[in-house]
Amino acid sequence: MLSVNSVQATEQDFADLLARHDIQVTRQRLEVLRELAVEPNDATAQTLWKRLRERSGSTIGLATVYRTLSLLSEKRVVDTLAHNEGELCYRLCGETHHHHLVCSNCHRVIEIDEQGLSDWLERVFAKHDFLALAHTVELTGLCSDCRK
Repeated sequence: MLSVNSVQATEQDFADLLARHDIQVTRQRLEVLRELAVEPNDATAQTLWKRLRERSGSTIGLATVYRTLSLLSEKRVVDTLAHNEGELCYRLCGETHHHHLVCSNCHRVIEIDEQGLSDWLERVFAKHDFLALAHTVELTGLCSDCRK
């Protein structure tokens, strides 16, 4: 299993990740995944595109980056975060269900696995006779470094 922010991940690791999610492997998709893998927090499509062009000299187009991220999000390969008003942020996370703590100042992202939260959400769904298909929780605040 590919772990988040895995700098040592190989092209085969990324190809296997795509295959597990029934996504065809392309050079552009591998480029986007590799760039997300070295991102410690999250990044917008614009940021990823700029980094790809600057760091690796990639010729990938901005529209391709957006389409790739949309597909990866739809297939649950990457998580989307909405804390950056006006544009989604993307993060390559672990493959188990989790939630996010996001610092609104520095954009630090922490994955949390809080079973108590999931239990509470299930009770809320049941109370309102609502069929839960999925849930995403993004908690925004200030990390300890930004409060200093």
